[in-house]
Amino acid sequence: MEGTIVVLAVLILTVVTIGLGVRLVPQGSKQVVQRLGKFHKTLPPGLNIIIPYVDSVAYKVTTKDIVLDIPSQEVITLDNVVIIANAVAYINIVSPEKAVYGVEDYELAIRTLVQTSLRSIVGEMKLDDALSSRDQIKARLKHSISDDIADWGITLKTVEIQDINPSGTMQTAMEEQAAAERQRRATVTRADGEKTAAILEADGRLEASRRDAEAKVVLATATKEAIEKVTAGIQDKELPAVYLLGEKYVEAMREMANSENSKLVFLPADIPAAVRGLMSGMK
Repeated sequence: MEGTIVVLAVLILTVVTIGLGVRLVPQGSKQVVQRLGKFHKTLPPGLNIIIPYVDSVAYKVTTKDIVLDIPSQEVITLDNVVIIANAVAYINIVSPEKAVYGVEDYELAIRTLVQTSLRSIVGEMKLDDALSSRDQIKARLKHSISDDIADWGITLKTVEIQDINPSGTMQTAMEEQAAAERQRRATVTRADGEKTAAILEADGRLEASRRDAEAKVVLATATKEAIEKVTAGIQDKELPAVYLLGEKYVEAMREMANSENSKLVFLPADIPAAVRGLMSGMK
C-alpha cells in the first residue's frame, strides 16, 4: 500500500515536472524566462524546454502592434492660447527583456513621453500653425521619442494627432471675433454701397442739370434765331406782326378756356386793336 502511494507521488511529481519544463508559447507573443531570479532567455513562439524549478516564466509579452491612446491635455501655444490635444501611438515590442527590465511600466512611460513631447512641440508654435500643421507635429513627435523608447526595446511605428482644438473659452472668443469680423465686413460693404449709390445719384443730378442747361441754351438760341428771323421778315410791316401775335393770343385764350380752373373767358371785341396795344407796349 505504501509502495503504491510512493509510486503515485513520483508519477504525479514527474508529470508536474514535465509540465513545468515544457512551455508552449502562442504565436504573437514571447515569454521572458528567469533562472534563479535572473534574466536567462526569451522564449519564441512554439514548443520550448526549460529547466523545471530552476527556470520560470516571469513575463508574457505580446509581439503584436500595441495601440496606446494618449489622453487629452491642455497645451499652451507660443501666442499664449490654450488648446486641447490628444494623440494615439502605435508601438511594437522587439526586445521583450528590455521592455520589462528597462522601465517599470512601458505603456505609462510612453504615454507620458508623448504628452511631454507634444506640449513642447506645440508650445513652440502659434495657434494658426498648430491647427494647420498636424503632419509637421506628427513628424517631430515621432522623431523626438523614437530614440528614447528604442532603449526599451520598443519601436514606434507611427503616432497620429487625433484632435487639436482650441479650448472652450477660446472657441467662444474665436466665434465672437469671427461674428464681429463678419459684421464689420457687412458694415463696410453697406457703406460702400451707399457711397456708390450717392455718387451715382449725384452724377445723375449733375448730368441732368447739365442737360437741362444745354437744353435751355439750345432753346434760347432757337428763340433768338426765331425772333431775329421774324424781325427780319416783318421789318416795319405791321400786318404780319399783328397776324402772328394775334394767332398766339388766340391759342393762349383757347388753353385758358380748356383749363379745369377756368370757367369763363372774355375775348376782346377788337383783337387786332388788342394786339396793337401789346406791340405798342413792347416798343
